[in-house]
Amino acid sequence: MFHREGYKIIAIAFIFAAIGIILAHFYIDVNWLKLTVQIAFLAVLVLILQFFRNPKRVTNVTDENIIAPVDGKVVVIEEVFEKEYFKDKRLQVSIFMSPVNVHVTRYALSGIVKYSKYHPGKFLVAWHPKSSEENERTTVVIENPVYGEVLYRQIAGAMAKRIVNYAVEGEEVVQGADGGFIKFGSRVDLFLPLGSDIKVALHQKVKGGIDIIAS
Repeated sequence: MFHREGYKIIAIAFIFAAIGIILAHFYIDVNWLKLTVQIAFLAVLVLILQFFRNPKRVTNVTDENIIAPVDGKVVVIEEVFEKEYFKDKRLQVSIFMSPVNVHVTRYALSGIVKYSKYHPGKFLVAWHPKSSEENERTTVVIENPVYGEVLYRQIAGAMAKRIVNYAVEGEEVVQGADGGFIKFGSRVDLFLPLGSDIKVALHQKVKGGIDIIAS
């Protein structure tokens, strides 16, 4: 199963791969070179297919827990001052996604979308300390009746050139549902209330829609 954001790119990749393989077959006489070129076209196609994969995840929906919004590695757990929306101290948990991770962004909790804003910006590497404030990004705040307001931020990386955000202010969303997509390497920051009980550790790998980040 593939994400809808990849349909056009996948179709184009199939066409180019097919043309490349056929041309190599008819115009390259050296067998080892022909095979190498054909394998290269197939490899690129496979990489694109795996990047846009959208595995089905069954989320245990609950207002008590914050779940991982994306697949990746936890790279930041710290108390910070969040200055865009809350303008106070929050617990930040950041998850870095490499190009081989699933890049679907899922809602970390259920509730009402209180804030959703796109910010154009740079394309620093996603682990850069200033990427959260200077890179292309979207900021979304969801209000949950039990957990309160939680902010998550999709951040483009050096390779990512497009962030897709489905959150619309005033809309009710369900934990684990599809909230967007970031193309080709990126990061997602969560900003949680200071009293949150963090359930993950630095460098831990998490699965979006499944693993609990905090409760």
